[in-house]
Formats: sequence, C-alpha cells, structure tokens
Amino acid sequence: MAARKARGEVNVPPPSPGRSYRQIILGNIFSFINNVFYALCVLLVLLGRPFDAILPLVVVLANAGVSVFQEVRAKRKLDQIALLTRPTAKVVREGREQTVDPGEIVLGDVLMVGSGDQIVVDGTVVGDGTMEVDESQLTGESDLVRKRAGDGVFSGSFCVTGGARFEAQQVGADSFANQVTAGARAERRVLTPLQREINGMIRLTLLVAAFLMVVLTVSAVAWRDPFVELVQRLVVVIGLVPQGLLLAIVVAYALGAMRVAGQGALVQQTNAIESLSNVDTFCLDKTGTLTTNRLKLADVRPLGIGRDDLRSRLGDFVASATTGNKTSEAIAEALPGERQPAIDEVPFSSARKWSALVFDGNEDGAPGPPTAPHAGDAEGRTPDLPATRSLRGVYVLGAPEMLRPHLLQGAHLNGQVDEWAAEGTRVLLFAYRPEPVSMNDGDNAVRDIDGLIPLGLVGITDELRPQAYETLTAFAEAGVDLKIISGDNPETVKALAVQAGFDPEAKLISGPELDRLDDGQLDAVAVEHGVFGRITPEQKEGLVEALHAQGRYVAMTGDGVNDVLSLKKADLGIAMQSGSQATRGVADIVLTNDSFAVLPHAITEGQRIIAGMQSVLKLFLTRTFFLALLIIAVVMVGTFPFSPRQSALLSFLTAGIPAVALAAWARPARAQRGGALGRIASFAVPASLAVTLIGLLLFVVYCVPVFQVARGSVTVGEINATLKDTLPRAQTVVVSFLTVCGLLLVMFVEPPSRFWAGRDEPSGDRRPAWLAIVLLLGLLAIAIVPPLSGIFDLRPVKPLDALVIAAAAAVWVFLVRLAWRRRLLERFLGTDPES
Repeated sequence: MAARKARGEVNVPPPSPGRSYRQIILGNIFSFINNVFYALCVLLVLLGRPFDAILPLVVVLANAGVSVFQEVRAKRKLDQIALLTRPTAKVVREGREQTVDPGEIVLGDVLMVGSGDQIVVDGTVVGDGTMEVDESQLTGESDLVRKRAGDGVFSGSFCVTGGARFEAQQVGADSFANQVTAGARAERRVLTPLQREINGMIRLTLLVAAFLMVVLTVSAVAWRDPFVELVQRLVVVIGLVPQGLLLAIVVAYALGAMRVAGQGALVQQTNAIESLSNVDTFCLDKTGTLTTNRLKLADVRPLGIGRDDLRSRLGDFVASATTGNKTSEAIAEALPGERQPAIDEVPFSSARKWSALVFDGNEDGAPGPPTAPHAGDAEGRTPDLPATRSLRGVYVLGAPEMLRPHLLQGAHLNGQVDEWAAEGTRVLLFAYRPEPVSMNDGDNAVRDIDGLIPLGLVGITDELRPQAYETLTAFAEAGVDLKIISGDNPETVKALAVQAGFDPEAKLISGPELDRLDDGQLDAVAVEHGVFGRITPEQKEGLVEALHAQGRYVAMTGDGVNDVLSLKKADLGIAMQSGSQATRGVADIVLTNDSFAVLPHAITEGQRIIAGMQSVLKLFLTRTFFLALLIIAVVMVGTFPFSPRQSALLSFLTAGIPAVALAAWARPARAQRGGALGRIASFAVPASLAVTLIGLLLFVVYCVPVFQVARGSVTVGEINATLKDTLPRAQTVVVSFLTVCGLLLVMFVEPPSRFWAGRDEPSGDRRPAWLAIVLLLGLLAIAIVPPLSGIFDLRPVKPLDALVIAAAAAVWVFLVRLAWRRRLLERFLGTDPES
C-alpha cells in the first residue's frame, strides 16, 4: 500500500466545500464597490487630501474585516460539519474490515458497500453480493441499476439496496469522486426571499449611485470644477451603496446557526435557518423521522399453514438474505433461523416495496394452495406442519398492496391487513411460489413473479420519536401545512401520525392512486391531502414539484437514500445524522440528535433573522434615499452637501453600528409572505422625504450669505472667502441633523414605547434605544470638542446651532409619525386598503 501511495495511486481527498480562506479574504476586501473606493481614495491622496481618504478607507476596511471574521468562522463550522457528513469507506485489508477516510483508499483496495453507502471510487464488483445502485447524479436517470460480479460501479453513485464488494480501479483524479463529494452540496444554492430582497436593494442603490456619479462628472466638466472636488463627491456618492447589509446578514446567519447548533441542528447552508421560517409546507417521512426507526415484530398470522411453520420459514428467509434492513433485523431478532443457500436474490427496494429469495433445496412438507378453514378451527388455521429442513421456490416478503396483484387466483388475506393498519401496525405479506425461477429478466432488471401463494402476514410496530407530538403541534399552531409522506400503508401512516398529534381529519391517498392522476390533478391532490402512503422516491419528488407549482415554500425531511431526490428538489432539505451518507450530503440542515423537535426552535431563529434584517433594511433604505435626494437637491442649488469624512461619520453612526446591533438583537416575528419591500418602502419614503426637505431648508438658510454675495457685484475672491466661512458651518449643521435623525430612526425601527411606534406594536426591547442614546452622546462629543470635529471635517457646534438641530429633529419626528399613522403615502398612491 505504501508503494502505491508513493506512486500517486491514492484517492486524493475532495477540496473543502465553499470558498478557501484566500478567496474569503480577497473576496471581501477587493469587492467591486471596495475597489472603486480604493481608486478614489488613492486619487485623493495623490491630490493632497489624505485625511479625506483615510476615514472612508478605515470604515470600508473595518466592514471588510468583520465580514472576513464572520465568514471564516462560518467556514470553520461548515468544515467541521463536512467532516461529520463526509462519506467513509469500508475496505478489506489483511483479511479484516477497516473503516477509512476516502483519501486513504489506494488502487486495488477491496471495498464493501451496503444500503445507503456512497461509492467513492470507481471499480468492479467482485464476489457473490448483489446491489442496486442509484446513478442519477452521473446519468440523470433515476432508475436503479442492478450490480453483480463483473459489473462496473462509479464514484458519485449510491448503493440503495443490497450490498457487495468491489475492487478500486480508478482513484483520485481518474474517478468521479472528487467532483461528486464536493458537488452534492454545491448544487443546492437556493436564494431565500430575504436574500433576493437584499440583492435587489443593493443593485438598485448601485444603479442610483452610478447615475449620480455620471451626473456629477458631467457637471464638473461643464462648470470646470476642480478635479479634487469631483473625486471627493464621487467618494460620497459611492458610499450610498449599502455594503453594511452584507455584513449584517452574515452576522445574523452566523448567530442563528450558533444558537440552533447548541440544540442539535448543524447548518450546512448558511441561509438554511432563515429559509426555514419561510416554510409553509412541511413534508415529513414517517420511518426514521416521525418514528425512531426502531422496529419490533408484533405478531404473525398464518394463512393456510401452521404458525410454527410460518415462523420457521420466515426466520430462515431473513437469515438467508445477504442484505438486510431494519425490518429484517426486527424479524431476525424475534425469529432466529438457519441460513439456506439462495440461487437468486432481489434486495428490498423502496420503489418495489418487496424483497425476494430463490431457493433450490429439497423441501419437505411444502405448503400447497390456500385451503378452506380447518373444521373446528375458527381462525382458519391448519395444524402446524413440521418445520422445513430446506427451502425450495421463490419466497417474497413485502407490502400486501404491491404483492396482491401477483397472488394466485382465489387467494385472500382474511381482512387482517386493514385491522392492523388501523392500529398503526405495519403489515407485510409473506408469500411463495413452489417453482424456483430466475428473478432476472436478462436486461439487468427484476421480473415480477405471479402465482404467489400467501403464507402469512407479519405485523411490525414503530416507535414514535420523543417530542413528536409537541413538534407537530407547534408546526400546526404556526400555520405550517404538514404532509406525511411514506412508503408504508396510508392507513398505518395516518394512524401513527394521529398518535403524534396529526390532524385526524386529514385526507389520505396511496402511490398507485397518484399514478392515475395527470399533472393538474396531482397539483390539487398535493395541496388537499395530508397523508401519502406507498409512495416511491420518484413520487416524493413529484409531490414536491406539485407543491412548488402551487406556490408553496417546501421543506422536506428524510433519512434514507430514497429521500435524496425529494430533499434536493425542496426549498429546504433536512436530514437525520443517523441517516445515509447520501441524505446528509444533500441536506441543508443535519439534525445531530435525530430529533426534529429542534425545528420549531430553528423556525424561531429564522423569524428572528428576518425581523432583524427587515429592520436593517428600513435603516439602509431610508438612509440611502434621503442622502441621494439631498445630494441631488443641494447640487441643484449650486454646491455639494458633504465631504468624504462627514459622509463616513454619518454612515458609521447611522448604519454601520446600528445594523449589526439590530441583526444581533432581533426578536422572532412571523414571516409575512409577499410585499416585504413595499412595507419597507412605506416606512422609508415618508421618513426620507421629511429628512430631505428639512435638511435642504437648513442648508439653504445657513448658506444664504453665499447666495446673496453671489448675486451681487463682488469679486470671485470675496465669494470664495464667504463660502469658506459659511459652507463648512452649513455642512456641519446638516450632517449633525441627519445623524440625529438617523439615530432616532433606530428607535422608530425598534420602538421602546408607544410614542415611537409608527404602525407596529412597541418591541419592549430598550437596547436599541440605549444604543441610539450612546451614539447621540458620541455625536455630541464630536460636535463640541474641536479636535474631534476636525477629524471628521466638521466645525464645533455652537449653542444656537444645537438648538436649531434639535428643533429640526423634533419637527421631523412629528412629520414622520403623522405620515405613518395616517398612511399619507398609501393614500396618495391609492394603495391603502382602509381608504
């Protein structure tokens, strides 16, 4: 093995998912907007204005630094999750089975795979094992492919049923493994409604900033303004783009992921927690999700043979299978049997719902066709026959509904199926055909066997997961539409679901009934029904697509390979930690303690994220709107309202710090579907218009001497002297006023009392209010301490100026409260439903 590793014949591990540390650092520091900032700051330095460049540059680098820190922390968390969910491999070395990392596999290793395992290198099946493989990620075809000795297997596929050994023949770069193991999660990049809103706002403000930059450039050329002034103005304008939104959402996602991680949920997609709060339809698989997947043999009912004979044959059947599952393990535990040599085998498949073995032994006491009830036996049981020493014929164990069409004509099941199903017991039919025939039809497919004789019914009980009742009840109270989707009998599924708190009036339907529906009917049935039984993996996927067609935001839980397709189709995929590698690999959230009782808490965290980010969006949209309007208005008057340092102070105090705090302190709130941007705009537009009008009035009043001088017969030198004294004071007053309004806006976004509540109820959380007060005190310190004022290109505020600023802010508060409470904007636009 060492020699093969030295020759490079080793399976190189796949690259870590997501961006590398280098990509994270470069991506955050050298984004498009940041690069524009850097170029403009360099120009300011070259033009002799280094102080105008330093402060905006510090703000940009601080935002980038926090973004890098948060994303690196998130990457480390995801890397830990990747180690937990990364597939392992079982190899046979020196006659012993060993579990190794895929990166330790060398050319020529013999690997073992079983149901649910991922095939991590290419090779050829060896030995007697048989398995069915899902190669849909390679071929796009969802049909299972049967593999026997001599057949090739490919990395990136999954063993669905059965088990086998294969020899590694293509490893490292020569196989599909490196692409598939890293690509399973990379394929799931679903933007949440919140992310789409934020992306839309950033693009809109970028468009506005680009428009203003063009206008200012043309104006500067036309009026021959100094180049340094143009660069200063461009720095201010590019600052309109709300980069802090990206930082705030990174913080919100990281905090949400950390909160739910402590309760048993590992987040594999950073937006998964927020996505969960948008879910209005929750699809749950019964086995392994609603139940613990710990099965127990409840009872067996013979049909035409003795009980002891049935128990003996059933025990020998499960003991002779080369592959097993939870059901066969429960039967084997209750009915130990002797292994018999089988000449053919069909492993259990979630699509077929049955498994089969073919024996060619010399059987004594073989049962005949079903007989009439024995005289004197009210239950129709015949006297026990001697246990068979060897089996002969085709033996099948599976769902009664799937095997009933293949039973010998005249066979009946005595109504026991419905009775057990109504009690929540899973029912299996054990049947046989006396003649041994091959189950392979020659095209690598499985042949259906007709003429089966029923031998008995097998009852299996499931154990409900702890807190299942509380979880389903919490979802129902939250208005989430629950769907139970399972491969078991619909009546059995519903009976168990009702025990767990599911609606007893929910409609149920079976997979064969779904097959008879067209697409339009399926869409309606998917919404109207709550319990789906005997569902194939393809039907699960189809149900998710049908719910999407009805505008539903769908979450899907699962633990088996048969759930992979539907998990990938859903808006949010949730897997159990004890589930298959394939399922964990495509899931957005992995439940580490195998309990989905954590999901209501995760929904609360998602609602917290949405509420926090919508508060942040209100801040940024209002700020961007009034700054853009004020720049346009003041430029029309004939000058420019801010310098780069003043703009940096305004951005830092009114957006940077409050945005991160609001994202961290957010309270859970029910997600409102549709119109979120409209609701935010109805908040931001009145506030922005009021700020702009009052700010423009202050600027004009303080610059009146300049305009008077400009209209008189004076020299350019006199105009410049007057402007040098008056403009900085006007800018100081306006910037201070805007900052005060921006901080008061924090209290409107998260109102501590009824007075500050525009339309919403008071939050009761006084932390945002205290933050605003602390920042106002910081602004006051900057305004009255000359060295601090100079750093931000401001003049010390005089007492009269402070009174003017306070009065103007009070007028603004009155105007926005009036506009919000009387819905003036909605009435003007004609969109107010109450008007």
